[in-house]
Amino acid sequence: MHADAAPQEITTLVGREVYSNNGVFVGEVEDVRLDLDGQTVTGLALSQLSDELFASRIEPGKGVMIPYRWVRAVGDVILINDTIERLKDETAEEQQV
Repeated sequence: MHADAAPQEITTLVGREVYSNNGVFVGEVEDVRLDLDGQTVTGLALSQLSDELFASRIEPGKGVMIPYRWVRAVGDVILINDTIERLKDETAEEQQV
């Protein structure tokens, strides 16, 4: 998604659920990181993270920042590319070792 495709009202992003494009729940948007000079959204701060993806990596109550370039679509929910799912795959591999 290009910066030009960012929603007109960035505040509408806050509170939306974020899923990978494979349908895996990632978290909920708590805040938005902005580039004020470029007038673009550069990242999404997520909270209420998926235990499946983050339980072994992020302390409870903490959040993560994802780059806005990962966003594929914004609608009732936000879809991001499946890069985030590699965390789950890495965790599974570590547990098998």
